[in-house]
Amino acid sequence: MKWLMGFFAAVHAVVAALFVGVSLMLLLIAIKTGWSAVGAAPQVAAEAIIETIGLLAVAVVALQIAQTIIEEEVIRNVQISAPTRVRRYLSRFLVVVVVALAVEGMVATFKALHEKPELLPHAATILISVGILLIGWGAFIWFNRVAEVLEPEAMKQAQQEDEKLE
Repeated sequence: MKWLMGFFAAVHAVVAALFVGVSLMLLLIAIKTGWSAVGAAPQVAAEAIIETIGLLAVAVVALQIAQTIIEEEVIRNVQISAPTRVRRYLSRFLVVVVVALAVEGMVATFKALHEKPELLPHAATILISVGILLIGWGAFIWFNRVAEVLEPEAMKQAQQEDEKLE
């Protein structure tokens, strides 16, 4: 069974490495897109800069997901089954997703304002979904806070693991 856990840790490490690779590729594309804004007409430059912001946001998301996978699945090698673990893991993931979606929603709004105003409802839908995600996440944490009372030793163990990573 131990070799199987090692196999899963290795697969997680490969997936995290792929996320890092994708993040670096997106970073290069963002640099190229941002550089194209230099010396361009103001409208074209603004669109390129807005596109660059969106690309950078997605690159950060990919990098944060890779970091979460490495820390939670490879370094700590913990099982995501206890309520404390689930709450921490979901919170790390949702922070990244909510921030990325919010940035993408703003990028979509700016692009729609400048290019196709009829797409503003689509951008608004993205931003509304960010709000719904935040509400759902908050409700999850609110209803799950009892787990800290029920398993204080799991919370202490998770905090000790955080200190080891630092």
